[in-house]
Amino acid sequence: MFLKRHVRHWEGKRHVYYSLTESTRVSSSRTVQRRVLHLGELNTTQVEQWQRTIEVIEESGQARQCRLFTDHEGQAPSADDVCEVLLSSLRVCRPREFGAPWLGCRLFEELQLDRFFSEALSEHRGSEEWAKVVELLAVNRLCSPGSELAIHERWFDRTAMDFLLNSGPDIAGKDRLYRTLDKIVEHKDGLERHLGQRWKDLFNARTDVVLYDLTSTYFEGAAEECEKAKRGYSRDHRPDCPQVVLALVVTPEGFPLTYEVFDGNTNDAESLDEIVTKVEAKHGEQGRVWVFDRGIVSEANLALLNERGASYLVGTPRHRLGEFEQELLRGDWESVAGRPGVKVQLVRREAEVYVLARSEDRALKELAMRRRQLRGLSRDLKALRKAIRLGRVRQEAIIHRRLGRFEERWAGAWKYLRSVEYGSAGLEWTWDKKLLRRMRLIDGAYLLRTNLDGLDPGLLWRQYIQLTEVEEAFRVLKSELLIRPIWHRLDRRVEAHIMIAFLGYCLWVCLKQRLRGIAGSLTPARVIESLSKIMMVEVWFDLRHGGHICLPRITEPETEQGAILQRLGWELPKQPPPKIYAKAVSARQ
Repeated sequence: MFLKRHVRHWEGKRHVYYSLTESTRVSSSRTVQRRVLHLGELNTTQVEQWQRTIEVIEESGQARQCRLFTDHEGQAPSADDVCEVLLSSLRVCRPREFGAPWLGCRLFEELQLDRFFSEALSEHRGSEEWAKVVELLAVNRLCSPGSELAIHERWFDRTAMDFLLNSGPDIAGKDRLYRTLDKIVEHKDGLERHLGQRWKDLFNARTDVVLYDLTSTYFEGAAEECEKAKRGYSRDHRPDCPQVVLALVVTPEGFPLTYEVFDGNTNDAESLDEIVTKVEAKHGEQGRVWVFDRGIVSEANLALLNERGASYLVGTPRHRLGEFEQELLRGDWESVAGRPGVKVQLVRREAEVYVLARSEDRALKELAMRRRQLRGLSRDLKALRKAIRLGRVRQEAIIHRRLGRFEERWAGAWKYLRSVEYGSAGLEWTWDKKLLRRMRLIDGAYLLRTNLDGLDPGLLWRQYIQLTEVEEAFRVLKSELLIRPIWHRLDRRVEAHIMIAFLGYCLWVCLKQRLRGIAGSLTPARVIESLSKIMMVEVWFDLRHGGHICLPRITEPETEQGAILQRLGWELPKQPPPKIYAKAVSARQ
């Protein structure tokens, strides 16, 4: 490898670039050169500026200015601030991921979480600031989710977090990480108030409409020491594992306002009272609209919201569509602007308003799903009838056992069978055609319930489908931030694990909102993946008169990375100053 000098003339100006180049012999008569690292433009003006502003720290502790790369002058001038390097001694060491961790730290500071935790944890002393440890945990959850042990053993050394946090390796000590988890849970309420204000300051977020939903996340192991870990209805399809229920409240734009952790066997409808009380305590008791799905609906919950002067817009169980058969047949349907194939209508019943909605795409999907089930069940029944007629199956017990398997396999279609009989003529069955016609009528239809009056049904429908923001939050928490499974065993550690995941989601949402206005096609995951290719390396040279010089360098952004940073209006930090060592430092090589 060697340092290659590039000179380019553009618009009457002379530009000098340096790059780290590797020569590779591909045949006996041919050698190719490959650029390993672009070190940036070093024209005359920039070199002079570098020479007079960069402070070099020597082992003796004295500080002085030094000039580097004097080859453009032909020979090194005789001056005290000149360092002559041996280009043949060039070494590149310690490649570490820089871009994605820097992005996480930038988002952490934009939400002023560094200030919040510095004040909240100011009374706790130690070799490293506790607020920086929280930042380390949150950035790891955003960029490369892993356990505290994984941060300690692998991730911290592979990234430039020591440079970004201006801290030593003690910040990623295993005990330090776990002790931080024990300290942050008590600041949950203050954190949510702080974030609520930041959403308003940064994005003008409003809390007059809030979306509420629940999910579950499971444990690996018995989790016997965690009181909230219980078996219940698992959204993760892991009924064999204990779990906790996670409730989340977000704004229509997806900004998280609060979360709560309930016992794993908590019924969805039982959680609303506590959540409403906490939201009102942190964000005011203004009459807001609560939007949630039918799993949380109960008459007691709706009465609770009415007593508090709040409004609601909720889904209703599907079986209630039978009460609106006449409206489904001959109702006054209105098309929703901007959403082709979606129609709605208002139906007033006593003191409440119902929004009847129908989606053509959803109707086609439900019809296709039902037809698949019916075809599968019909195929199996015909195969069994043929086997009976050919004498392959004769025992009645075997026939009933196979029918039981069909009922389990095709549960969605079995309910449409009116009767299944086995006799001398073989196997016979009949379909409930009245029920099939009724299901065809309600395909794609669903019912919303609200105490809001005088509003356009299309507007109510749009507010309800914003529940997809909560579903998206749960998807990010589980798939991108890996909140599941939980490996901790103590209650406070479980709460802290979820709180760190919540912080990671706040960073994710902040980035998502920044991208929404400037690059709608970019996702936070794509940006994190792209910026993760920006590395930090150490370029080492031997000095002609003895000693060594180290230049920490952040690699130049490529085209895609540069475009992302430009659209965000952000710039990478300035290159760190070089350091001179009088003796060899083999540990850094």
